[in-house]
Amino acid sequence: MELKNLTIKKAHDALIGGDLTSTDLLKLYLDEIKNKDKIIKSGKAGLLTGIPIAIKDNILIKGRIVSSASKILENYTATYDATVIEKLKKEGVVFIGRTNMDEFAMGGSTENSAYGLTKNPLDLERVPGGSSGGSAASVAGNMALIALGSDTGGSIRQPASFCGLVGLKPTYGAVSRYGVMAMGSSLDQIGPFGKTVEDVEILFDAIRGYDEKDSTSIKDQKPARKIFYSDEKIGGSKAESPKQKFKIGVPKSCLDIEGIDKSILQNFQESLERLKKLGHEIIDIELPNLKYSLAVYYVIVPAEVSSNMARYDGMRFGKRISGKDGIEDYFLSRQAGLGKEVRRRIILGTYVLSSGYYDAYYNKANIVRGLIADDYRKAFEKVDIIVTPTTPDVAFKIGEKAGDPLKMYLEDIFTVPINLVGIPAISVPSGIKKIGDKDLPIGIQFIASHNNEDLLFAIGKDFLGEKEN
Repeated sequence: MELKNLTIKKAHDALIGGDLTSTDLLKLYLDEIKNKDKIIKSGKAGLLTGIPIAIKDNILIKGRIVSSASKILENYTATYDATVIEKLKKEGVVFIGRTNMDEFAMGGSTENSAYGLTKNPLDLERVPGGSSGGSAASVAGNMALIALGSDTGGSIRQPASFCGLVGLKPTYGAVSRYGVMAMGSSLDQIGPFGKTVEDVEILFDAIRGYDEKDSTSIKDQKPARKIFYSDEKIGGSKAESPKQKFKIGVPKSCLDIEGIDKSILQNFQESLERLKKLGHEIIDIELPNLKYSLAVYYVIVPAEVSSNMARYDGMRFGKRISGKDGIEDYFLSRQAGLGKEVRRRIILGTYVLSSGYYDAYYNKANIVRGLIADDYRKAFEKVDIIVTPTTPDVAFKIGEKAGDPLKMYLEDIFTVPINLVGIPAISVPSGIKKIGDKDLPIGIQFIASHNNEDLLFAIGKDFLGEKEN
């Protein structure tokens, strides 16, 4: 009996029919574990062999249910593996389970799931962040060692900050998006969660690389620097270690924005002092168009959402509710299957793409997006890395912002520019804010230019005191 095709119903039928006993079933799984242990003991295993990993519910695993936390895809079974899953299967990881998320990755708190909210394991009255909140909670709550999430505007970095983890949003195109349910196609990127920078680097090295099945995939990427057993190099070559002392840019103007908690600003200043003591040079920089990032993001993303969500109509994909005709079928299916936040973004996106508004909103947003990208390009001519807080405050209470979309959107103020430009960024823990008897994590965000994740790993390890291997 092949375990990859085994379901509860098939196992139940085999048990009832006498083809299998409970002991036999247990032995099948124990044998599979022993096989992985044999590989590990043989010395042929990679660093990820046998490692339990949690996977966000918008990444396809063949034969497994994948719903993107939506009722419209309830019980939908993936027919193929996402490229990142193919790569991880070759590494011999153990897929320990799927993680909850905001429906179709639309949200910043994991309160928008059709299957219930996720709580922050560090304080069960607070959110874990979103949309990859389930992935962050699984690692922070010691339910998985590492996890994969997706990041369209901060959906890895913000939950990492809220849960005291390290989270990486890679360069756009560094990791294949084939087999990942699209939200904003020009911004989505798959990335890792871990408890250390090294863990995140190892997982990133395993999933990165060109994929001909993804038209946005980058062909020319830096070779991975991580070394496996017997000095075997991931990617076939070893990149030189980046220099250890950096010029770090601080966009002072973005720190004057209203709504940033005083504890975040204080921690940020303390973090800058720590970086100075480590020998890095802190330089003030200007990113004049950064203030328009949120407005640009919330025009472009809904527009792409409205296009990507058209396929979930109850006919091609998703649950179907029958009405008096095809038109009513369509409306009833989407009304029953899609949540409030998803519908809100579809309506907004359809509006900005409609006749008479396309030039006024969508085209103009793309022009400003180009200006923001140019600001970063100029900044990286002067500095190696840019640093900001990850979020304007620590994890907020469940329900606190659920009724105010604008307040929720402001949570992304430091993270969305990175996705608009397509550059990599990493969030690492930088301190705590004490509220009552709870120590709530604060994160700091390091940003690099395209294809320079190695700089982020180097500065992250230095900041946290992790030793280079």
